[in-house]
Amino acid sequence: MTDRSVFHYDFSSPFSYLAAERISGLFAEAGAEPPIWQPISFGHLIGAIGKTPWSMGPGKEAGKAEVERRAAERGLPAVRWPRGWPRETYSLIPLRAAIFAAQSGRIIAFTLAAFRQAFAAGRELSDLDNVLLAAAACELHPNAVVKGIETRAVKEQLKLATEEALGRGVTGVPTVAVGEQLYWGDDRLESAAAAAAG
Repeated sequence: MTDRSVFHYDFSSPFSYLAAERISGLFAEAGAEPPIWQPISFGHLIGAIGKTPWSMGPGKEAGKAEVERRAAERGLPAVRWPRGWPRETYSLIPLRAAIFAAQSGRIIAFTLAAFRQAFAAGRELSDLDNVLLAAAACELHPNAVVKGIETRAVKEQLKLATEEALGRGVTGVPTVAVGEQLYWGDDRLESAAAAAAG
């Protein structure tokens, strides 16, 4: 375990997208050490705890409207929903690609590029070509990414990160862990940054 705060997210989560767009700025404004960006498999997480996410329940349309409202309020591009979101677009490919990007210090750049492919451009990250577009945007070679996401080490790192999040008590994304305290939701980032600043 690290003493640094950890930002847990999954590319299927539009609230994780909203959080990713502002978490670095909020932590900097608070004078807190930047968090570690940690992709986890939300699909495995909800399977383990037996949870149905809002995106697959009766609150789906209200949730989508809230995402769109927050994006507009923050000056982000209009949200474009990938076809078949969330169920048909869920994939481990972008998560593994982010783990691979972390090896060269490009996880933040890749994560932002991938989220923008998904929710600003409406492209499905279950399609490897769209993941490679995000990789190219942060100067990761497509061939290296294709090989990297298939390595046992990358797959194991994602599995371990998800298990660690479960062990910490993470039940949704985005969640920022600051010590033993968990801050779940895009609307809890300010509190997380303040806590991290001490």
